[in-house]
Amino acid sequence: MTPQTQNKIGETVKLGYLAFILTFAFFPLYVMLVVSFKSNEQFLANPWFFDALSTWNWENWAIGWNTVSGYICNSIFVSFLGTSITLCIVLMCSYAIARYDFPGKNIIFYLVMATMFLPGTVAALVTLFDLLRRMGLVNNLWALVLMASVGGQVAGVFILRNFIEDIPKELFESAQLDGAGHLQQIRHIILPLSASIISVTCIMDFLGSWNNTILPLLLLRDDQLLTIPVGLFRLDGEYVKQYGQLMAGYAISSVPLLIIFLFSMKFFVKGLSAGAVKG
Repeated sequence: MTPQTQNKIGETVKLGYLAFILTFAFFPLYVMLVVSFKSNEQFLANPWFFDALSTWNWENWAIGWNTVSGYICNSIFVSFLGTSITLCIVLMCSYAIARYDFPGKNIIFYLVMATMFLPGTVAALVTLFDLLRRMGLVNNLWALVLMASVGGQVAGVFILRNFIEDIPKELFESAQLDGAGHLQQIRHIILPLSASIISVTCIMDFLGSWNNTILPLLLLRDDQLLTIPVGLFRLDGEYVKQYGQLMAGYAISSVPLLIIFLFSMKFFVKGLSAGAVKG
C-alpha cells in the first residue's frame, strides 16, 4: 500500500468520524425544528421529516413566543448579571493571587479551592431557602443573581490564576512604569491575553445559570418572574402535550445561547492568537 493510499484512507476515516459526531450533535436540533412545525397528528404520522410547506403549523411558534418571551428576559437578566459579577470576582482574585506574594497567599488559595468540596445547591436547599427568606429575597430575581454570582468562581480562579502566572512579568513591570494601576493592568494585559480562558469561563457560568431549574422553582412564585427552565413547563400540558408548541418554545429559548456562543467565538479565536504570540 503506497503512502498516498494510506493518507487517503486516514483522511477518509477522520472525515467519517467527524461526520458521525456531527450527525449525533445536530440530529436533536433537526428533530426539534421538524416537530416545531407540526400538530400532534402530523407528528405521530411523520415524526422525522418535514411535511409540505403549505401544511406547516406556524401558530406553534406564535404560541411558543408568547409563552417564553417574558421568561427569556428574566433568564437573560439573571444569567448576564450573575456572569458579569462572577467574572469581576474571578479576575481580581486571580490577579491578586498570581501577581503578588503576601502572607497566607497559598493558604487563601487552597481555602478557595476547598470550597469545591462543599455540598451543592441540592444538598443545602433547606438551609439556603431559610437564609434567602431571612434576607427577604424569596420571590425575587436578585436571589438568583446572588446565587449565580457566588457559585462559579472556584474553577475560574483555578484556571485563570495559572494562566496569569505564565504571563511574562516584564509586561506588568512595563505597565507599572507607564503609570498603569491594577485595573488598567487587568484591562490592557490580562483581558487581551486570556480572552479564550475568560470566554470559556463565562460560557460555562452563563449556561449553568441559564439552565438552573431547582432554585427558580423553589424561590419564585409570580409567573412574571419565572425563568426559562421553569417557564417551559407551562408548555407541557397537564393532560395533553402539544409537541409542536413545546419544540417551538425550546427552539426560541435556545436562540440567546446561540447568539452568545457566536459572539464569544471571536474572543476565543483572538485569545488563541494572542496566546500564540505570547508563547
